[in-house]
Amino acid sequence: QVQLEESGGGLVQAGDSLRLACAVSGRYLHAYHTGWFRQAPGKEREFVALITRGGGRTEFADSVKGRFTISRDNDKNTVYLQMDSLKAEDTAVYYCAAGGAVSNAPRHWNYWGRGTQVTVSS
Repeated sequence: QVQLEESGGGLVQAGDSLRLACAVSGRYLHAYHTGWFRQAPGKEREFVALITRGGGRTEFADSVKGRFTISRDNDKNTVYLQMDSLKAEDTAVYYCAAGGAVSNAPRHWNYWGRGTQVTVSS
């Protein structure tokens, strides 16, 4: 059983930075592609970023390109999302996901964390 646990969320002001972390347990991280999604109140869960198993490929939603960076440390079984130049519209619950498919569709991901709240005040 794979378990994911997010941390690092909080309340920040527009323009600030946050780094989210996702600790993976139950299986080695290098077995999975990993990604970040977010869901704002009243909206559907949307893709933010992903990184492939070996870390050689990353993808980002257009809305976060140039501001967010995704990385992974397979030795620590942890995935990170560095978020810079945060905007009010980045406010959401951020979820970590792991799976075998490289996809920006939530339905293609097998394992999910419980999420961490990010609130950006303008």
